[in-house]
Amino acid sequence: MAEIEALITPNILKWAIGRANENLNTLAHKLNITPDNLMAWLRGDLHPNLYQAQELARKLKIPFGFFYLDSPPQEKLPLPDLRTLTGANNHKPSPNFLDLLYDTFRKQEWYHDYLKEEEAPLVPFIGKFNLENNTNIIASDIRNTLGIDDALRQECDNWEDFLKKLIYRAEMHRVLVLRSGVVGNNTHRKLDVQEFRGFAISDDLAPVIFINESDYKTAQIFTIAHELAHLWIGVSGISNPNYALRSSQQRHAVDRFCDNIAAEILIPSDDFVIRWNGFTTIDNNLNRLARHYRVSTFVVLRRAHEFDKITDKIFQDKYEELLSKTKKKKPTGGEYYSLVLSRNSATLTKSLIMAASEGRVLPTEAAKLLNVKVSKLNAVESYILFGEPSHV
Repeated sequence: MAEIEALITPNILKWAIGRANENLNTLAHKLNITPDNLMAWLRGDLHPNLYQAQELARKLKIPFGFFYLDSPPQEKLPLPDLRTLTGANNHKPSPNFLDLLYDTFRKQEWYHDYLKEEEAPLVPFIGKFNLENNTNIIASDIRNTLGIDDALRQECDNWEDFLKKLIYRAEMHRVLVLRSGVVGNNTHRKLDVQEFRGFAISDDLAPVIFINESDYKTAQIFTIAHELAHLWIGVSGISNPNYALRSSQQRHAVDRFCDNIAAEILIPSDDFVIRWNGFTTIDNNLNRLARHYRVSTFVVLRRAHEFDKITDKIFQDKYEELLSKTKKKKPTGGEYYSLVLSRNSATLTKSLIMAASEGRVLPTEAAKLLNVKVSKLNAVESYILFGEPSHV
């Protein structure tokens, strides 16, 4: 029996390969065909069989039906693009980034509807301020709402502990905080920090913050503060602030505004000016204040630069020095069930597990939203309740 040809559109194939930033030779190898055959498909001289076309769709991360369109679909970012890193706006969103965004929106929409059914009150601080307000006042309101003060800093062993407690307090105020460096639970689909550091979905019922864990650990605490600022002014958006620049130098007006707020949240200006010691070395100041504020030395360095405590040259030199000493930790896989809560937000995970146990959502839908197998749901529930998964 002759193989069924898939009469795919060559222009769509060309678009999909470019969208996935796939090398032709590498793609041919993945499909177990010759590069010449792949080129023939691109010209329309030959066509793949049905199985090969389905494999193409999987490898290029597009729906199979796209291959039969006359022209490429217009894929638009579902959030305002506020990125400021050089070149961030000069390329189309990657398949990984788009799939991550759509996955997050599905989670947010479910939680929004869930809270609506519960007749939950609106989150009072979403859009409480705007770009006309004073950034220090907004930062103060965020600190007061989440209890970010010296008492919190003192109970934290280090800035990583501070970050965890900050996330916990945000979630206690019904902000879903998702942290991941991959799409779903697929460790082969890594997120690129050059594309984005984080994003915020401003919704007065179910606000969301996403933190790209592919970023340096030292940068993530500033990113969450930045995204919190987005929620307080009610502006959704994708962020990628350039931490080698002052807040005032960020390219987008909203990002400049939120960057200022984030710096003030973590290191209040009045307090910083008092604590900076002009009679000791820069390193002593950086280390001492990083320990006090429970933030990275990068955050203190930027603050010192913004207040002209150090020159541009010293800032650049010290920034490069700190960067060279900071290594991205290689993923260890971590505790699987802990990662499920971190990647999906502890609050959302618990709500989905509860809804599934009450029959308010199908187990298949809950598993799909959490990017886990249905068979894992009981173990996730056990981990939430008892701190360890069931083995039943």
